[in-house]
Amino acid sequence: MTLGEELSQIEELHKRGSLNDDEFSRAKARLLGSVQLPARGSPAASINGFRRTLTDRWIGGVCGGLGRLSGVESWIWRLLFVVFSMAGGAGLLIYALLWIFVPLEAAA
Repeated sequence: MTLGEELSQIEELHKRGSLNDDEFSRAKARLLGSVQLPARGSPAASINGFRRTLTDRWIGGVCGGLGRLSGVESWIWRLLFVVFSMAGGAGLLIYALLWIFVPLEAAA
């Protein structure tokens, strides 16, 4: 069974009422292999969900994590860090601090 067929099947089960919203979300996340971010309701929940990535990384995974958190492509974050690094070194300092203090996401 392909991924698309499995997703259609769980969506149909959800529409029929066999799966509640929470069960549907968990099944979909398991199929897609994605990490569920905290609800966007509170800024604190979003910040607490900020993790350095294992997959989208060049050095420490900070830009990949920022991209996932903000919805902005990670290459844009990399470019911003380079620009700020060239303009007085602030980008390098911020990147280093984030690398030290932001935890790495858990391996699947």
